[in-house]
Amino acid sequence: MYRSAAPKLSLSISAAQNVRPTLSLKSPGLPRTPISPSAASPTAKRFSSLQVPSYNYSNSCASKSILKKQPGGHNAVPEKRIQFKGTPTVHCVTPIENPEEYYGSYVKLSREERRWMVQSDRRRYSVTDCAAVQSDDTSVAIVEKNTQKSSAQIHFLENVTADLNAYRGVHPILALESHQESLAKLVNKALLHLPVASGDTTTAHGTISLTNCSQPRRKPDFISVTRGPGMRANLFVGLDTGKALSVAWQIPFVGVHHMQAHLLTPRLVSALSHNQDNTPTTIPSPITPEFPFLSILVSGGHSILVKSASITDHEVMASSADIAIGESLDKSAREILPDDLLTNAKNTMYGKILEQFAFPNGPIDYANYRPPTKRGDEVIKRETPWGWSLTTPFANTRHLQFSFSSIASAVTKIVAQKKKAGETLSYDERVDLARESMRVCFEHLASRTVIALEALRAQPERQEIKTLIVSGGVAANRFLMTVLRSFLDVRGFGHVDIVAPPPYLCTDNAAMIGWAGIEMFEAGWRTDLGVRALRKWSLDPQADDGGVLGPNGWQRV
Repeated sequence: MYRSAAPKLSLSISAAQNVRPTLSLKSPGLPRTPISPSAASPTAKRFSSLQVPSYNYSNSCASKSILKKQPGGHNAVPEKRIQFKGTPTVHCVTPIENPEEYYGSYVKLSREERRWMVQSDRRRYSVTDCAAVQSDDTSVAIVEKNTQKSSAQIHFLENVTADLNAYRGVHPILALESHQESLAKLVNKALLHLPVASGDTTTAHGTISLTNCSQPRRKPDFISVTRGPGMRANLFVGLDTGKALSVAWQIPFVGVHHMQAHLLTPRLVSALSHNQDNTPTTIPSPITPEFPFLSILVSGGHSILVKSASITDHEVMASSADIAIGESLDKSAREILPDDLLTNAKNTMYGKILEQFAFPNGPIDYANYRPPTKRGDEVIKRETPWGWSLTTPFANTRHLQFSFSSIASAVTKIVAQKKKAGETLSYDERVDLARESMRVCFEHLASRTVIALEALRAQPERQEIKTLIVSGGVAANRFLMTVLRSFLDVRGFGHVDIVAPPPYLCTDNAAMIGWAGIEMFEAGWRTDLGVRALRKWSLDPQADDGGVLGPNGWQRV
């Protein structure tokens, strides 16, 4: 006896192609004229009685084809794929069990950086899980929050960075290919680090069965993905992956603002530290910093000073009029660093290499740093034994705006003048130029920060800021932290605490995207599956696009 075969359900998705009129490059025909619509086929379905005339486009001028022949014959297809010149680097928090199955070398975080990765309380209360995908560097994380203790745990966090040293900067096509080749592998690896399903969590969360693991895993409560701002092609890789997981697992989806995630990262660090407290309590510890607080977001793409009143209310008090501070440092580094150091660099984080070159002994090399004690001192140029000096931008104004392009341009001019005179920069002069370029950048940043704090204190409601957050890739620079602390101390803001995430959370990573998603999820925000990536997306609700909640696609539950 045979059973009838179960029916198979197949879902096919096809992008409809618009049939476009042909443009003839060699046609002596008449100018553009309407063509009478042909009679409708008797078998065709009639959707509308309205018939719109179509047009045939022709060109009466004789011309030669602008299409070039491809080498290798008529049917040859050119190879457009760009191959990697080196292996990508995998930066991981969680250990790689089988290094042979990976396609690149990996760099383990230091013990000090890993101290944030503590084990959570075995007792589970109300728990929120988030699988996050970050689409700047390729990064995947699984972040869990225990609402009973206001604590967090990162179960998985790995970043993959393409080898772009040959280009000494970002190569959009190679970065895109790195995302496409790495993201699915990282997601597949992350699934093994989902918490094991237990009796008290199966009903609430649901489970996921993995082919290479006998134990069912707890399904995340939602998916969190970077929606913008950034290069849209790269963002779509993560965005579409997140949507697919959301549909497959039937869980909500949250599209996160990249810079909002940076601003909220110190709150993730606070929640991670709560895992160290094993004292039983019925009152959750507060997550700090509490609103409002002031943030400096400094990276290769952003330099903004923000006052945060809530998770979605971020007032941009100052931004860069030209380039970001990270880009300025990178440009200066490419001029200052010796050629052999640039050639042998393992990555394109030239600002970090510049710091190591300028201060090989760490804080000892800038232990004697003294900041300008008053505004008038900022105008004074610091002369060097080499005959050049750098000017701090906007030193004679109180304008709340940054400008870093002039610093990089001044460095380029100094090096060019040396070459024109037939001279070369000595090692000591390169070190001094590296130190001065960083000092001027950081003092400019600190000066505008003090002006913003003074402006907030002078307001009628007298907003006293107690915490200054420094986030973004440049926040990992220890000399920057020294300059900021020194400025605040001598300008009357010694009571303001400076908080910066550990280095592995300063740079772009999926853990911060996951945490920002958790904060938005708990506030009731979800994202529609039809949203698209955003190249530009402001933080400030007073901006033209409405800030974090401005774009279409947000849903409040």
